[in-house]
Amino acid sequence: MAYFIRQGANTFLATPETGGAWNPEEQHIAPMIGLLTHLTELDHKQRDVDSALVPGRMSVEILGVLGYEPFDVEVEVVRPGRTIELVEAVCIQNGRPAVRMRTWFMAQTDTSAIAGTAFSSIPGPTAEKSFPGLGTNWSGGFVESIKGYRKPGELGRGFAWWQTDTELIESEPVSNLAAFMGLMDMTNGIVVRKDPSEVIYPNLDLTAHLFRMPEGKWLGADVSVSFGANGIGETHSVIHDENGPVGTCSQILTVRPRT
Repeated sequence: MAYFIRQGANTFLATPETGGAWNPEEQHIAPMIGLLTHLTELDHKQRDVDSALVPGRMSVEILGVLGYEPFDVEVEVVRPGRTIELVEAVCIQNGRPAVRMRTWFMAQTDTSAIAGTAFSSIPGPTAEKSFPGLGTNWSGGFVESIKGYRKPGELGRGFAWWQTDTELIESEPVSNLAAFMGLMDMTNGIVVRKDPSEVIYPNLDLTAHLFRMPEGKWLGADVSVSFGANGIGETHSVIHDENGPVGTCSQILTVRPRT
């Protein structure tokens, strides 16, 4: 099974594997982020842009809910350049933009002599036995397609590792980055500050900054969740692959107690 089926050059259909955690009748945004990453990379290759340019920042705006009707994706170069380039990918469903992602491609140079990070490491994904469902109250096709584990700490703090064996697009190879980005939106919900049966806190966006390209199938996150007193929250995560930290992910939340 795959999350998406390609129906044309720019047209796709979501499968039940994309079912959302807040509402299984809507798509989870995580696979869509992976798809937009893949199509942005394809556009890059088709334009024969210098392969030394790699994504450094991916910023996603969630403009509305996604159903299971067919949708199109349009990719546009916003700011061309030889050392930096800004590319926008937009998912359009039922005639309206539903998700918009902007990616900064950046030139690589050899800074191996000074490479390093102050981010702390977390225990690797082989440290404990993994289990389906991640032990949370979440449901939906996407969550059910994930395997991994989480290690809660104090309230709203903890780390987790997860991966999936589900294809992003049926019978279509994708890069490791696209597969990785297709998992990242689970950072909001993987460690909870409040049970989602009592409070809803969907994210309106996702911004990832990566200082190196991730490797392998596992995505790890050291997560901090904050709720303000005004109905606004944030999930901030240090993102890891099996070799250590690769960058960060932040999501702004709308926090609403269930009535």
